[in-house]
Amino acid sequence: MPTSATPEIPLLLGLDFSSTPSRRKPVVLACGERRGAIVRLHGLERFAELAALRERLCQEPAWLGGFDLPFGLPRELVQSLGWPQQWPALMDHFCAQPRSELKAQFKAFMAPRPAGGKFAHRACDGPAGASPSMKWVNPPVAWMMHAGVPVLRAAEATFPGLCAGQPARVALEAYPGLLARELIQRRSYKSDDTARQTPERLIARKDLVEALEQGRSRLGLRLKLSHAQRDALVDDASGDALDAVLCLVQAAWASGQPGYGLPKEIDPVEGWIVSA
Repeated sequence: MPTSATPEIPLLLGLDFSSTPSRRKPVVLACGERRGAIVRLHGLERFAELAALRERLCQEPAWLGGFDLPFGLPRELVQSLGWPQQWPALMDHFCAQPRSELKAQFKAFMAPRPAGGKFAHRACDGPAGASPSMKWVNPPVAWMMHAGVPVLRAAEATFPGLCAGQPARVALEAYPGLLARELIQRRSYKSDDTARQTPERLIARKDLVEALEQGRSRLGLRLKLSHAQRDALVDDASGDALDAVLCLVQAAWASGQPGYGLPKEIDPVEGWIVSA
């Protein structure tokens, strides 16, 4: 399996992330490349420990990846808490605090706010249909950022619009739900609960993979899979492998866009979700 890339055609990555990976629920890394309008999946790699993922990212001299975790916090929240308003210092401050203390500060921020408006949102949350990055349950995206951003920074990644690093390693915030909803609307295609891994979700995964292969999204890209890869994506009822591939396709789209398709001005506190 090819694992490195030429400067002209960088290695593309897509990561389905977990803040607490394990053997039962590893993080899944999709590796591939783009040639014209074709995105070819090289393979899927799984990591039960974040240290192993960090080592893997550091091994590759050049990559462009879409990572399914938030890179920023709502400016309203950051200003209210008096936290740093430049991204490197903000991430240093945020990631150094125990989650119990962060949760207490989030709850204090939310307490006086009206029902239905407890959470603060980033500018990109609405266009992407994403959860607020300060949520700590269902899904715990705040803890994903708390665990994941240090891994990417340890790999000396560049975060466009936020922080410079190794210019050949580029990390973009991706969100698989954004692309999935475009292709199969709001049909559910995954669950970690065995009892909810239904035939309807299996059919939704088949339809989603078929739509990716046919290039039916506004991104204008077609996914190239082997028969075994197609079966693996459909058979993974958790949807983790498919989410990693959705992030890979978003990274592939960004690789062909000026400035990775991001807005010209990105809030250095909030960041932006690629293709939103």
